[in-house]
Amino acid sequence: VQLQASGGGLVQAGDSLRLSCAASGRTFSSYAVGWFRQAPGKEREFVAAISGSGRSTYYADSVKGRFTISRDNAKNTVYLQMNSLKPEDTAVYYCAARYGNLYASNPNEYGDWGQGTQVTVSS
Repeated sequence: VQLQASGGGLVQAGDSLRLSCAASGRTFSSYAVGWFRQAPGKEREFVAAISGSGRSTYYADSVKGRFTISRDNAKNTVYLQMNSLKPEDTAVYYCAARYGNLYASNPNEYGDWGQGTQVTVSS
C-alpha cells in the first residue's frame, strides 16, 4: 500500500492540527495504521495506532488525552487529530501500515511508510 502524509505545519503551543494519511493500492481496511514521529537527533517513536477495522486504538503515554487517531476506510484515509500541542511534539510525523487488523507500536512491524510531514510547535 502506498501512503502519503499531509497536514503538518507551524503552530503555537496549545494549538491544534489534523494530519491525514491517504492510502492507495490495496484494500485499506486490511491494514492497521500507525503514526510515528522523529525529532532531530532522536529515534523514531510511536505515537498512535489504529486497527484495520478502526474499532481499536492505542496511544503513547505522551500523547494520550491530547491526540486522537481515526480512520475512514471509505476514503482510504487515517487521521491524527492533535490538540493542546506542545513544543516537544515538534517532529516529522510519519504514517505506516502493516497488513492485518492488529496494530503495533514497534516501527519494525510496519512494512509501508509515507514520506513524513513536519510539525513545528513554537512556545
